[in-house]
Amino acid sequence: MNAINETNFNFDKQTAFYRGKVRDVYTIDNQYLVMVASDRISAFDVVLPRSIPYKGQVLNQIAAKFLKATADILPNWVISVPDPSVTIGQMCEPFKVEMVIRGYLAGHAWRTYAAGGRELCGEVLAEGLKENDKLPEPIITPTTKAAVGHDEDISKVDILANGIVSEEDYVQLEQYTKALFQRGTEIAKKRGLILVDTKYEFGKKNGKIYLIDEIHTPDSSRYFYAEGYEERQAAEEPQKQLSKEFVRQWLIENGFQGKDGQQVPEMTEEIIRSISERYIELYEHITGEEFIYPEAEEVLTRVEKNVKQALSTLG
Repeated sequence: MNAINETNFNFDKQTAFYRGKVRDVYTIDNQYLVMVASDRISAFDVVLPRSIPYKGQVLNQIAAKFLKATADILPNWVISVPDPSVTIGQMCEPFKVEMVIRGYLAGHAWRTYAAGGRELCGEVLAEGLKENDKLPEPIITPTTKAAVGHDEDISKVDILANGIVSEEDYVQLEQYTKALFQRGTEIAKKRGLILVDTKYEFGKKNGKIYLIDEIHTPDSSRYFYAEGYEERQAAEEPQKQLSKEFVRQWLIENGFQGKDGQQVPEMTEEIIRSISERYIELYEHITGEEFIYPEAEEVLTRVEKNVKQALSTLG
């Protein structure tokens, strides 16, 4: 299976290169970004030792679709998607916070609640909630973006007090976050899904705010199946999820949560294939479209060729 583990291209006018947890980012002429969605997979802020075929394509294509579907809310960074695994866009100055928004008590929010916490990033959580309950209103629980290691929860008060984002910009980011979540929720509903929580990243270019990075993908979001949600909640059964939570669960069951001294369990071919199939299922369910497998040519050759062709049209 042809996976993109890492890329080491050299493009015309390339001025910088950055390898993130799962993406390889090339800066062109200090004004454009070429973002390659590799097939690396991370969980608990750790990059796992084996890549997952087609994962990058799934995330890149879902993000492209949703960025297009939200372009009327605010401008986004995308210029073109020249390859299934690549997006080329505007280079923006990113805000140093990620805007996490939650409509349900799940994941990290639930773990905090279960441990007795009743406040998350300055948002008060009511007593008597169960895991995966719908919250009265979606709450924004920002995190600071860590260059290395874990992102940290932070409240609006602390963001403003520390001058991380200006009040004027932050108010705008909150409005955009709520509007994007509302749109994502509506699109998910049409697909028989519930958008549980997600995160957005924003940047600025020439004084204008842009939506950057990927949105509404299974890596940045959690989805439940809508059918049977109420029944499962009433019976206190786990919700059927469409997210990469299944990868985290597999790791937890095999004794790994990214803590010091813990070893990543062995990723057999069978595990890799099943994770790859789950990602393709996610794609088809979230978009309502059939996943198109790329042609059989060597994947890195294809990516490089498509990017060079697209860059030549940027001038």
